[in-house]
Amino acid sequence: MRDAVIVSTARTPIGKAYRGAFNDTQAQELAGHAIGQAISRAGIAAGEIGDVVMGAALQQGSTHVNVARQGLIRAGLPTSVPGMTVDRQCSSGLMALAIVNDRIRLGEMDAGSRWRR
Repeated sequence: MRDAVIVSTARTPIGKAYRGAFNDTQAQELAGHAIGQAISRAGIAAGEIGDVVMGAALQQGSTHVNVARQGLIRAGLPTSVPGMTVDRQCSSGLMALAIVNDRIRLGEMDAGSRWRR
């Protein structure tokens, strides 16, 4: 079994509910920026990404349907790249990381993106 390593990171700003500069910014827009920056910093082509797995707790409303998929499209990844949003409340981000790790170690993909909202 091969090793999986983290080659790049990016994060979104911490916002406060109902106020602040990012109050009206949708999660998928923030995800798009973070995904795009992480891939750019890693120095790999967007087409090399095998999957985007994102942890997001308490998704609500019509704009929060599979935020990972919407974010990867906003990041400019090919539409052939799948996206999955995991909702395990406080452990959503950790679960997303575990899924990407397992898929890389099992040889199902070479590179993946994991993001925690």
